[in-house]
Amino acid sequence: MNYLDYALYALLAWNLIIFIMYGVDKRKAKKGKWRISEKTLITMAFFMGSIGAVFGVLAFRHKTKKWRFRLLLPLAVLVNIGVGVGLYCLI
Repeated sequence: MNYLDYALYALLAWNLIIFIMYGVDKRKAKKGKWRISEKTLITMAFFMGSIGAVFGVLAFRHKTKKWRFRLLLPLAVLVNIGVGVGLYCLI
């Protein structure tokens, strides 16, 4: 295995964690319990977790009406793609 393989596995694991965070937040919302802040959910998407965030929104139908998520998650995807391409070109 080379460094790129490790990076891809780490990225996959990170996005799985973000996906789970959206599921946990949705579950807590239904039960009226303490929640993960919107700021945290959006910030994690910008830190290379946008794919997990998008799948979390779609799978759990969570935060679909919030303008912040409708605007910032697609932006996070674009930023993540840009960072990924930039890093790949450096290697």
